[in-house]
Amino acid sequence: MRSYSPRGFNILPTVVKNLLIINGLFFLATITFATTFNVDLYRILGLHFFIAQNFEPYQFITYMFMHGGLTHLFFNMFALWMFGNVLENVWGPKRFIVYYFVTGIGAAIIHYAVLYYQMVPTLQAINEFVNDPSHDKLQSFLDSDLFMVMSNEIRQNYQAFAVEYNNLITHNPSEALVQAVNFMNQYRVDLLNAPVVVGASGAVFGILLAFGMMFPNTFIYLFFAIPIKAKYFVIMYGALELYFGMTGGRGNIAHFAHLGGMLFGYIMIRYWKSKGKLY
Repeated sequence: MRSYSPRGFNILPTVVKNLLIINGLFFLATITFATTFNVDLYRILGLHFFIAQNFEPYQFITYMFMHGGLTHLFFNMFALWMFGNVLENVWGPKRFIVYYFVTGIGAAIIHYAVLYYQMVPTLQAINEFVNDPSHDKLQSFLDSDLFMVMSNEIRQNYQAFAVEYNNLITHNPSEALVQAVNFMNQYRVDLLNAPVVVGASGAVFGILLAFGMMFPNTFIYLFFAIPIKAKYFVIMYGALELYFGMTGGRGNIAHFAHLGGMLFGYIMIRYWKSKGKLY
């Protein structure tokens, strides 16, 4: 087991403590703004696709303080405290906060890079239709897996368009085609705006990776009962995230964001180690 003896060990060091507080405040603000002012902070502070209309650069930071629910918040903050307090005590607050934000931003970059790769065929099909529209192309697109209904806004717009299009197609097909082009242009906008990433999970997985690399033989207790060495725990978690990311399992969880946090964490730790600055 690797040993360490930071000079001033704190069970709740400064950066971890403030991150816990800020995340809690953001969660309360999200509920308050939604119920009192009917303002959706997920739309404003969640991270949108960086080629979407709703994207703002500051979202690369603010998305890490937004969470999809109390359970999401609790488990991220529990892991942040459990592993982050050790790392901050060893590294100090400056290095820890740099690592936290770099892995969090890196997680978002990897997630959206993968998502963009997955969406390219759909975006190409939209452009092909808009540049050379036809009723057959439209029907073929709508019947294929390329037509992705990723939000309620897309569903509602499609339903309204379908009614109008079906009414026009019999007596005014040219106007129906004009409406189809308008719909597809709006669909592109809505499709790019639909994905919104929230949560500190990317940075937390980076922290988990760092803990496993620095203290590989330290035991972690799964479900507070089953001992497993940190290095095996990290490998297991990383393999599961890769599996779920490739198979699309476990719903709307951003598995490649988790892997992105681990990847950027690995690169940073290897760099610091090569410079002799890891401790």
